Amino acid sequence: MKAEESGRSLLFVLMLAVLPAGGMTLWSLGPELLALRETVEGFDAQRLVLLYSSLPRLVTSLLAGAALGVAGVILQQVLRNPLASPTTLGLSAGAKLSLSLATLYAPGLFVLGHDIVALAGSLAAGLVVLALGARRDFSPVTLVLAGLVVSLYCGALSALLVLLNDRYLESLFIWGGGSLQQQDWSVPLTMLPRLLVLGVVVALLVRPLELLSLPDDQARALGLRTATIRWGGAAVALCLTAVVTSLVGVIGFIGLLAPTVARLCGARRFRQRLVWAALLGAALLWLTDQAVQVAAGSLADFLPTGAVTALFGTPLLLLLLPRLCGQDRPPSLSPRAIAPRQARTTFVLLVLLALLIVLCLLAVVAGRLPDGSWGVLPGALFGDILPWRLPRMLAALAAGLMLAGAGLILQRLTANEMASPEVLGVSAGATMGMAALIFLVASPALPMQMGSAALGALAVLLLILMLGWRSGFAPERVILAGIALNALLDAVVALLSATGDPRAFQLLNWIAGSTYGVILETALPALAAALLLLGLCCLGLRWLDVLPLGRAAAQAVGIAVRRARILLFTQAVLLTAAGTMIVGPLSFVGLMAPHIARELGLLRARSQLPGALLAGAAVMVLADWIGRNLVFPYQLPAGLVSALVGAPFLMLLLRRKR
Repeated sequence: MKAEESGRSLLFVLMLAVLPAGGMTLWSLGPELLALRETVEGFDAQRLVLLYSSLPRLVTSLLAGAALGVAGVILQQVLRNPLASPTTLGLSAGAKLSLSLATLYAPGLFVLGHDIVALAGSLAAGLVVLALGARRDFSPVTLVLAGLVVSLYCGALSALLVLLNDRYLESLFIWGGGSLQQQDWSVPLTMLPRLLVLGVVVALLVRPLELLSLPDDQARALGLRTATIRWGGAAVALCLTAVVTSLVGVIGFIGLLAPTVARLCGARRFRQRLVWAALLGAALLWLTDQAVQVAAGSLADFLPTGAVTALFGTPLLLLLLPRLCGQDRPPSLSPRAIAPRQARTTFVLLVLLALLIVLCLLAVVAGRLPDGSWGVLPGALFGDILPWRLPRMLAALAAGLMLAGAGLILQRLTANEMASPEVLGVSAGATMGMAALIFLVASPALPMQMGSAALGALAVLLLILMLGWRSGFAPERVILAGIALNALLDAVVALLSATGDPRAFQLLNWIAGSTYGVILETALPALAAALLLLGLCCLGLRWLDVLPLGRAAAQAVGIAVRRARILLFTQAVLLTAAGTMIVGPLSFVGLMAPHIARELGLLRARSQLPGALLAGAAVMVLADWIGRNLVFPYQLPAGLVSALVGAPFLMLLLRRKR
């Protein structure tokens, strides 16, 4: 009976996408289809558009959507993570970085073709991820972390190149949004044979990949080489995503949406999810592209379809979210059986504290002098320069503390290594509030900007509370809701960027996270708020130790799980909202700092929390100092620089064998 119900649910969702898509296809192609009835002498412009633009675009959307759906299912199976998607392994970020670098410094490479340059970037990023994963036998946690770190690094570097060279990289905005515009059959005919070959490989790997649903010990007892199969599955997903990204650009949300919708509708077995995700991915991307063409009319060629997928996918995901069963994931982030000695923990914390103090002093007294030279601030200039440097250092310190604390709470609360403030959705709300202000007010003052961002964050907080209340704040539901809201934000930003409106670049600068406008009257309250909120977090250290073990274990020791989750999620949201208003939504300190602390051996909550706070604050202060001095007198946003500073350090830690 359950199988029949799940099958009906899947068919209903599929028809919900196919019927509107088919109707809009007939609506948009009606005049062109009528033109096919003309004789050869009547071969006019409409027939040319149909045969060499509309039909290739339709086929491309179906192929790309199916490929991304399959890649998403494989990655979720290989990484054992329901939040994994084709963007997890950094392929899209690698392709965008390679195109940016080639445009600026090696345009001659485009003789080989844009798709070859993008494919090379995707494969390079994927190989780095697999190389880091090989150091630890391709464990799911390591592959997820390596993919996220590579994606952060490539994405931050690409964003900096765009901010510094926006006039030369405007065309990448449309490519980055996933444009399906076609002028002939070259793209679908290039994509089809590659996908057919990869499809054969996927068919051969179905049974071994299905066995990965078992615990590793049981799978190995059946003769399965788990590391080899995990590597092979990740490599196939890498190739599927790289083919699509190189030919049509970044279409990220389909790879998460299609497998998630298939799972929410009742597809439990791997091969069921594989087939249904392919069909749902093709139907959803087809629906989105047809809606873009019908709604935008003649402007459809300039509107990237990949960016609009979230506008249709987000409501569907939020609608189906209540169907998600509250199942606890295996505690991938629980403490190890053998914890490090207390002496070593104390030593690591003291080193991090000393490093933070040195960086704070460096940020205030050292750097570029007014004449552009490097040196220590002389006493005669101390009174003039200190009011400019001290507020920025304090703001960066406060933001690093708050985002690191929010990241630690989310990762331990959800037992998911991919959880971070950036995917909670509050950052997206703050950015949406800021975007509305920039497009409504010509020159908004700093208090007005912070107030608008706060209202946006508060609206998302209320929405998260509404979505999570009935489920008892089941972590997976809350995080998926946040991802959906963030995808919606990415769609809006990509659409605004594709228009070329100067205000979109102003929004990009705010998103990048600059502390340029911070004054002492803003920095001191931010630091006080950080200390107050983090002091409250210390009251929940016992919850943070036990909740990663699952609901049953937490209830067995007397924890009221629903109340604990509400309080911890509220703390994380408040920390995220306050930190985002200082350094924007793209600092990624909340993702990196807890992992840095864990890789340094800080495993229990009472040691990992101060370790993550010190690491996050240190990364943020160093990033702000680099951003102020590297290209003086110009400024680099601290939010993006923090990813460039923290990601390589986390890569070095991941290279260590456990």
